Amino acid sequence: MIRRLCGLVLAWVLLSAPAAGQEYGDFHLLLNLNVASAEASIELMRGLAGSPSRIAEMPGSRLALSTTSTLAQRPLTLADLERALEAAKFNQSLGDDVFRLKEAKENVAAMSDLLSELRRRNFAQRVVTTVAQIFPPGVRVRTAVPVYVVAFGYQTIDAYVRRVVWRGTEPTFVGEGEGEVTIIVNLSKAISYGNSTDERFLGLLTVVAHEVFHAAFGVYKDGSPEWREYYATRQSYFDQLLDLSQNEGVAYYLTMIQKTGGRFSPEGERSIRAAFEEFNRNADELLNPQIDRRRAWDIIRLSNSSSFWSNYGALAGMIVARQIDQTLGRAALSETLITGPNAFFGRYVDLMQRDASLPRLSPRILQALGRRY
Repeated sequence: MIRRLCGLVLAWVLLSAPAAGQEYGDFHLLLNLNVASAEASIELMRGLAGSPSRIAEMPGSRLALSTTSTLAQRPLTLADLERALEAAKFNQSLGDDVFRLKEAKENVAAMSDLLSELRRRNFAQRVVTTVAQIFPPGVRVRTAVPVYVVAFGYQTIDAYVRRVVWRGTEPTFVGEGEGEVTIIVNLSKAISYGNSTDERFLGLLTVVAHEVFHAAFGVYKDGSPEWREYYATRQSYFDQLLDLSQNEGVAYYLTMIQKTGGRFSPEGERSIRAAFEEFNRNADELLNPQIDRRRAWDIIRLSNSSSFWSNYGALAGMIVARQIDQTLGRAALSETLITGPNAFFGRYVDLMQRDASLPRLSPRILQALGRRY
């Protein structure tokens, strides 16, 4: 199952050269940046050179292929990707552009400029510091994370974290506590972040920093007795939704701080309340012991695999994180990264009692959390 797929979130960035690491107390994170797939794809789209079969077999391309297949809910093979790249090379149309190569080719010059900036500029220390400050003091995170930059992929996903086990050249996606935490960045989606290369670069940094948070949180979870117990004992569909919503919600909140200073427009606030209503409806449905497995999977997947304002799980989690941070303080929010989703949402329940203006969690959710008001 995809545990974390994300849209635009957090602020600033960690894009270090393969040999560069940054430290922040016990926070030591190294990003190994691999742009081979993006570079070769851009050359092919510009008509300079490029072998579709060689590009398709690159590790970054294989990761993008597998994720596209999962999100499109259809089998896609290496041959499918080769045909799509071949069509892009010779300005042909296959009709079904599942890898969004037509859109990428239309923006190939902008992607090329953005890739050049990505290689040239480095904001690693600022991002690590930004991400590290949300973790409690003394939390130990020491790891290297591969970052694969590609130039095609599923239509709504700009960057994402997967846990990967490589069997030869074939990636297999696994669950929490397994595999290697890996970040994939879809360069073609970053073109929409602004009208200039600099705006797009800053937007891309924002997205990658969001993924760095997820990667660091994932590494922390792997070594945490509390989280190991959570995954061993909390395996219901509802528990999975809470886990995903906390993870994405904190990342969304960090973005919101940088973009808006913690405030939304009236339209944004309406969207947030609508997201809470959707969160309640879907959580209530997941709590039904008779729910069909496929339906449960769809609910969890759609909670955070679409556009920013459609990711109801992430938006609900963001408001929970905002309220804890602004009312109880950063230490209280940081503590929930140790204590887990039940404590995260439980803190919000306490705040709901104090402030009737906050979006409400449903009675059934309160009951499931062990809180009755």
